[in-house]
Amino acid sequence: MRLLPGRFLARVTALPAIAVSAWLLVAFPLLALGLFTPWIALILGVPAVIAAGALVPRLIPDPEEDVPWWPVILVLVVAAAFAIVQIAYHAEALVIRRDPASYAMYTVWIAENGHLPIPQQRELIAGDDPALSYQSLAHYERGDVIWPQFMAGAPLVAAIGYWLGGLDGMLIVTPVLGALGVLAFAGLTARLVGARWAPLGALVLALCLPQQWVSRFTYSEPVTQILLLGGLILAYDSLVRRTHITDRWSNTQTLAAVAGLVLGLALVVRIDAIRDLLPVIGFAALLLLARRGQALPLLGGLALGSGLGFYAGYGLSLPYLEYLSDSLEPLLMISGGVVLAAALGTALLWRHGLPRTDRVRWLPGAVAALALLTMVGFAIRPLLWPDYGHGSDFTDGWVAYVQAQEGLPVEGSRTYYDMSLYWVGWYVGLGTVLFASLGVALVLRRLTQWRDPQWLLPAMLLVWTVATTLLRPAITPDHPWASRRLIVLVIPAFVLFAVWFLAWLTRYCAIAVQAEKQSSAIRVLPVVVAAGASVAMVGPTAVTSFSGIMGYRQDVGTVAATERLCAALPDDASVIVVDPGMAGNYMPLLRNVCGAPTAALGEAAPENVDRVIGEILARGRTPVLASEDWDQLSALVPDVEPERPFHVVAQMDPSTLMEPPTGHWSFVGSVWITVVPKP
Repeated sequence: MRLLPGRFLARVTALPAIAVSAWLLVAFPLLALGLFTPWIALILGVPAVIAAGALVPRLIPDPEEDVPWWPVILVLVVAAAFAIVQIAYHAEALVIRRDPASYAMYTVWIAENGHLPIPQQRELIAGDDPALSYQSLAHYERGDVIWPQFMAGAPLVAAIGYWLGGLDGMLIVTPVLGALGVLAFAGLTARLVGARWAPLGALVLALCLPQQWVSRFTYSEPVTQILLLGGLILAYDSLVRRTHITDRWSNTQTLAAVAGLVLGLALVVRIDAIRDLLPVIGFAALLLLARRGQALPLLGGLALGSGLGFYAGYGLSLPYLEYLSDSLEPLLMISGGVVLAAALGTALLWRHGLPRTDRVRWLPGAVAALALLTMVGFAIRPLLWPDYGHGSDFTDGWVAYVQAQEGLPVEGSRTYYDMSLYWVGWYVGLGTVLFASLGVALVLRRLTQWRDPQWLLPAMLLVWTVATTLLRPAITPDHPWASRRLIVLVIPAFVLFAVWFLAWLTRYCAIAVQAEKQSSAIRVLPVVVAAGASVAMVGPTAVTSFSGIMGYRQDVGTVAATERLCAALPDDASVIVVDPGMAGNYMPLLRNVCGAPTAALGEAAPENVDRVIGEILARGRTPVLASEDWDQLSALVPDVEPERPFHVVAQMDPSTLMEPPTGHWSFVGSVWITVVPKP
């Protein structure tokens, strides 16, 4: 079979989601069974990924347009360059301050031990001594075990890098995943806009600061992005051929089932993907009403993937979901309402079908106008409806601190959610925001006219996610941290609709020029429009990135310092963190990476320290006290000189509220230890 560029682009851009899904389908059950070990994963997971990568792309139909090789090569160059740059600038976030190190500690534990939960190992420290605590940042103490925060999906993927290259290998997995996300987005752009526009879409996404930033850390967003964009790709491909609900099973139905499964597996990575997937239920109901054969396979795959996601949450991350209960429980109720409404709507409309909106002449224009008015509403929102109320004293305090650093009025309860559209403008430019606004208005107008049906599912999912995210980002509003909420689907949606509008405008200009038969100078108008608009999209995006995070790496030296810390601990060490200020940040590092039983002392009074040391010695183990303060250790054990195996002075991300992040702040981390000798 001849390798055609269009066929190659269609298949290679779907491959990231196929491979990640195949791995999760094997790795997650192994973790749930406590069998997530390198050899078992190698024996079962690698063949599954190879088989899926070899078989599923063959189901993807060839594109109808004639695709040359140049856009394919440009897309691959953009993705490869992105991976190279992000690997070169990858962070070494292992000390828990925010989520990246939490995911890293989760990854190391399951990669080393293959099971959850984490045992507290009280019997190797001081039994049930009431002065000791085993909970730390992103690690919940429940009974005699510890549950790590977050969902298992991203750590299951990052564990591959840890097995291959230790801590360094784990830390470069996400840059590769970020590049695969760029590749998947290029595939979606090629399908919905055209292959010749895919390089522009890939370039804008690759250049934007949030895509680069989340790809330098062990975040879950890159994996989620691959699955959701890849699911849209596979759903698009499955709907190219028209089938009836009574037709025999074919490759088309198989592809629809895979698409649903890939979308559903996003829940294994992030529980808030529930919100993003709600439109898929409504779309499946529309397919049923249209008697399309893809409807039931899509729903079946979505149910299977979502089922695994709910087990990942309630089976392996229950304390985390309890922590999220104030926002998760309403979301689950809304989800139940959507499922019920979809079922009732399908039943009521089953005989008569959907109302013909294209016959209401004023409706398409009204829908387009409503889309534009909504964007105007988001734009003027800071002037009319500034948002307040985090619901967290800690978040209020942090926002107040950042406000003081920026010289802003100190209002800790200010959420800045009303600025969400401006956040998007920071990162992709106001030109992209304008083009996307016009693009989504035109797409919705055409859909209301029953045109461009291939846009229906992407538009439903992307418009819903953009609207709900911009309305309430639900995140601490300092940047680049808050940009996490935008990068999975919101920024890709803006770029996609902007590129679609640019393609539409270019074609419109070309048709107008041909109709007028003007001079050769006028005939270059489409090229000028395309080039000028492309520069308007790429330029601001690149400027923000290059003036933001391109010039430094975060937490450099942490891997080497961690290795020194682990090497300084005796093989039979039982570690007691006597400094409450460092306990939450470093306990997972000592336990998960160094493998030492670790607890925190609630009150480092001399009588408590002496009692715990005695209990550890009575068990035949070596007590090790840890603190950020040399004086504290010297006072508690005056006969032993403390040592400092962990010391890092590095650059870290800044925090900004009213402007894109630039420059960097400083991170200083130290761990002093005292190894108490046995008698």
